[in-house]
Amino acid sequence: MLKGMTACYLIERCAKVAAGQTVLVHAAAGGMGSILVPWLKAIGAIVIGHAGSAEKAEQARAAGADHALSCPMDALAARVREITDGHGVAVVLDGVGKASWQASLGSLARMGLLVTYGNASGPVPPFGALDLMTAGSIFVTRPTLAHYGATAEQRRQLAARLFAMIEQGLDIPIGQRFALADAAAAHRALENRQTSGATVMTA
Repeated sequence: MLKGMTACYLIERCAKVAAGQTVLVHAAAGGMGSILVPWLKAIGAIVIGHAGSAEKAEQARAAGADHALSCPMDALAARVREITDGHGVAVVLDGVGKASWQASLGSLARMGLLVTYGNASGPVPPFGALDLMTAGSIFVTRPTLAHYGATAEQRRQLAARLFAMIEQGLDIPIGQRFALADAAAAHRALENRQTSGATVMTA
């Protein structure tokens, strides 16, 4: 529910992605990315998915990414520019944080939107208003579900939209399952980036 409702507000309320727009999704085979990619495709966006390995990039492609990349972060912006004929993307959905910050800035089109919604690699580095101008008069936001779902009615609307998308065929993959007794192993797998999709723990 948390990931699905987050995907909903990121795409439809925060970034307000429109059909035909090109969107870069970081960690495209992860718990959030594996929902963001097919949701974006379902509404007609062009998706560039970036993942930490070739195997995970292929998972992103299977989920609907038009372009699936696994290049190093310092090469990502150049690859995005190549794919977009030099223009860059309209929106970046970035849950990685510190490690992807420069790649995200370098991937955006003029007046594009960088949505930094997570800190998997640590918080983004300090930046100033002139950095945004230099990057192309871009916009940056750091949203949270606590604000986009601040009221019970807002949360009901997000949940209703999530279930409507699932009824229309949105698949939310479970990549791995762990017994509750193996919680330490689950955490090690997450820390070592050995997981994809959602991780479920069972009693």
